[in-house]
This record gives sequence, C-alpha cells and structure tokens, in this order.
Amino acid sequence: MTRLLRSLGWIGSGLGPILLISVVLLAIAGLVWTPFDPNALNFAYRYRPPALPHLIGTDHLGRDLFSRLLLGASTSTAVSGMAVIGALLIGSLLGAISGYFMGWADRAAMLLTDAILAMPGILLALGIMTVTGPSVAGLVGAMAITFTPVVFRVVRSAVLSLREKEFIEASRALGNRDFFSITYHILPNCVAPLTVVGTSLFGSAILTESALSFLGLGVPPHVPTWGAMLSDGRNIFARAPWAVIYPGLAISYLLLGVNLTGDTLRDRLDPRAKGHI
Repeated sequence: MTRLLRSLGWIGSGLGPILLISVVLLAIAGLVWTPFDPNALNFAYRYRPPALPHLIGTDHLGRDLFSRLLLGASTSTAVSGMAVIGALLIGSLLGAISGYFMGWADRAAMLLTDAILAMPGILLALGIMTVTGPSVAGLVGAMAITFTPVVFRVVRSAVLSLREKEFIEASRALGNRDFFSITYHILPNCVAPLTVVGTSLFGSAILTESALSFLGLGVPPHVPTWGAMLSDGRNIFARAPWAVIYPGLAISYLLLGVNLTGDTLRDRLDPRAKGHI
C-alpha cells in the first residue's frame, strides 16, 4: 500500500507541471494562430456539433468554439497571472515592512487586511467590478486586491521569524540599512513560501475570473474567456451542450494541473513536508 501511494505521488508530481505547461503552450498558440476568427459571426453554421472543420462545434452565433477556446486560454491565464503577480508584489512589500518595523505600520496593515478578509473574496471582487464595470484592468485589480491579504500574512509571518535571526543582527552590526536587510536577506528567504502561495492563488484566480465572467462582470463581452464561454453556453445547453462541456473541461484540466503542481512545490520547498523538522 505504501509503495502504491508513493507511486501515485510520483505520478502526480510529474503530471501537474505537464498539465500546466500544456495549457501555457495552448495559450501561446491562441495568441499566434486560431483556425477561425474567434469573434466572426456565421449564422449559417449555428449550433454545429463537433466535427471538421469545427473541432468542438459552434455556438448560437456560428462562432468556432475551438478558436474561442484557444484565445480564451490566453485571456484567462494572462488575467489570472497578472492578478497573482500584483498580489505577490503588493503583499510582499506590505508584509515585509509590517513584519520588520512593527509598530503603527503593522497595526494599520493588519487592520486593513482584516477588513478585506472579513468579506468573502468573490463578493469583494463582485463589488469592485460592479463599480468599475467589465474591463481587463478592473478585473486584474479586483482579484489582486482580493488576494493581497493572503500574501501579506504569509510574508509577515516569515519576516517576524527572520528578523530575529543571527544573520539579520550581523547585517545590522555591519551598518547595513534596514532596506538592504529586507531586500537582500529577508525577501529572498520568502521565495519558497511565496512560490507555493502563488501557485495556489493562481488556481483561485482562474476560478474567480471564470465566476465573474460567467456573471457578466469580468472582461468585456467581445473578449473570449473560458468563464464567458460558459456563460454564453448555459442558455443554449439543451441545444448545444458542447458549448458548456468543453470550456468546463478546460477549466477543470487547468485547475488539476495547478493543484498538482502546488502540492509538488509544497513537498519540495517545505522542510516540514520532507521530515527535516
């Protein structure tokens, strides 16, 4: 039984990056080439089932779903990636300052993050998108604000531990400024937990983007995303179920890759997971 679990673990650790990389390659391909114009309307080809030349069929407007799926991969991954990067940058900066200097800055930052965490993330993002309206910039900003408190808490916790280490005291004794200690000593030691958190947040960002686009509060209507494709397909599910099935499978495929990759990174980068502590 133990050997079986180990074998499954090795399979999962190798499968996750493969799935994730394949989606990235699909997204890059969608930027360069699509079989048809993703937004071209062709009412003579409405509700076509999966068959050549439309590999996964057409929707109620005659648009090729495979082309929209390719371009949607680019949009969904790019928007989610930018939101996670923004949250990592802002959360790391605030967490490092808060944990290192303590005092009133720490209390103010903790109060702000507690206020954000008091509201469910999807409701906070919905509120922001209701004010800004459907736009790529608004969607990225809304998700970045939602995820920043998570990054902040991870970095602050790590900094509170690191600031008392001997190498930080040695840096201070050598006359190095606090900015130098934070930049060159503390933040590099936060890379491992940030990598794990960033991977996990990327999966959450994919779900959040899909949910907001599904509700019509994500990207503008003319920009194809997997969530928007689900929203379009729900009204024609009885006549064209493939318009919902394939975007749903694409989202599930990507999330599986993200989750498996996140588990692999956690096992490799967390000393406690390896039994060292």
